[in-house]
Amino acid sequence: MAAAAALLLGLLLPFAFAPYAHWWLAPLGLAALFVLWHDTTPRAAAWRGYLFGLGFLGHGVGWVQISIHQFGLPLYVFSVSMTALFVMFISLYPALAGWLLRRLPARGEVWRLCALAPVLWTASEWARGYFFSGFPWLLLGDSQLDSPLAGWLPVLGAQGASLVLALSAGALATAVLQSRRRAWLLAGAVLPWLLGAVLMDVEWTRPDGPSRTVAIVQGAVPQSMKWSPESRAATLERYASLTAPHWGTDIIVWPETALPAFPAEIPEFLAELKARAQAAGSVFLLGLPTAETAERYFNSLVLLGTADARYDKHHLVPFGEYLPFDALLRPALDFLSIPMSGFTPGPAQQAALRAGELRIGATICYEDAYASEVRKALPAANLLVNVSNDAWFGDSAAPHQHLQITRVRAAEAGREFLRATNTGISAIIDHHGGLRSRSPQFEPYVLTGEVTPRTGSTPFVRVGHWPLALACLLLLLCAIKRSTQSLCSD
Repeated sequence: MAAAAALLLGLLLPFAFAPYAHWWLAPLGLAALFVLWHDTTPRAAAWRGYLFGLGFLGHGVGWVQISIHQFGLPLYVFSVSMTALFVMFISLYPALAGWLLRRLPARGEVWRLCALAPVLWTASEWARGYFFSGFPWLLLGDSQLDSPLAGWLPVLGAQGASLVLALSAGALATAVLQSRRRAWLLAGAVLPWLLGAVLMDVEWTRPDGPSRTVAIVQGAVPQSMKWSPESRAATLERYASLTAPHWGTDIIVWPETALPAFPAEIPEFLAELKARAQAAGSVFLLGLPTAETAERYFNSLVLLGTADARYDKHHLVPFGEYLPFDALLRPALDFLSIPMSGFTPGPAQQAALRAGELRIGATICYEDAYASEVRKALPAANLLVNVSNDAWFGDSAAPHQHLQITRVRAAEAGREFLRATNTGISAIIDHHGGLRSRSPQFEPYVLTGEVTPRTGSTPFVRVGHWPLALACLLLLLCAIKRSTQSLCSD
């Protein structure tokens, strides 16, 4: 019965995230998991955590199957089994959290659920987002963008918001399990939400110059046609014609690899774009592959017009943009038909793209899922831009989840954020993570609006994850160290 409940709770948890956005499910679901971890063996806790992870991540990121099926072997037995193996692997993280919760010595069940469980859950999210290139998708803090806990995002970041949520869930779970001090426990469960609501009214950054007009060009070129040589001319014409009425807009952005060709293959087209941007006074950003040699090529965002600069994607997608252990795996995976899958990573540290008073912090594709990647350009950058191509995942939850993650990065940074995608969802996001405007999906569209560059630093931009790490360490010491009994008495 407990095992079935764990699986069901996991299946329900993705509804806390976009596109459903029932954020209240996250604290309730996690509190219920903590209850299932109460008074059981390490093995049983690990099994319940694993089933919870299977439901949560199987439902939440099952869209991985779409790209494997379309660009690997087009056999469901292959794409479904590969997706299942991936989900089974990343579900080990909540399983390990459950095992450690019951295995580590704690000073009592109150400390175990109110301190140790939140720390271990947060650590499991961090580990999933770090090891083996990382998969920082569906962090519980991301689900709270439209809740009072959003006030914690510019202070502690998304993973810090996960810890705050988990602390609330731990107090709630303990209040359910025992009547002693129930009123105090319920107050402890509510307090993070009240503090978050107060923090939401704090303005951590300030405007840096006048507002700028923006045009984000969404070509909606089907992924099956994007890299076809026969479709290149039509793709170039589509982007050029969509952009033509908007020359003179302060900032124009084309999405990731909008131009499916190297600069040397389309020099006249690029020269014409540059001349149009210069004549119109537009800051023009476009995604395309660039190359230094035949063996070294990059997924790039190029700035043309009022200035020339380039950002090369650093955090590449394994099996999508590069093949781990290439010499070993390539013979077995030659059937993969992913175009341009041998990219070279760009430098780990790259300056913001400068165009007059604009200093643009750039990320490409899922780089914006990593708070550390976005922070690299801060606080120097006064505007953030992400170009992406979520067409790999079709009409699934993935583009909605990715947009939510981008909004979280905007709130953490206190910067307005432009998101340009091939098939949607393109968006203009304010410095609190609010959606100013967005595009429809799967149709050619030009999203227009205004952004205001901002300066200053949120606490998260200044110090990153150090306060979170220290808080987790302190909670861990309070929960399991007898030597701290006088400081952290029950």
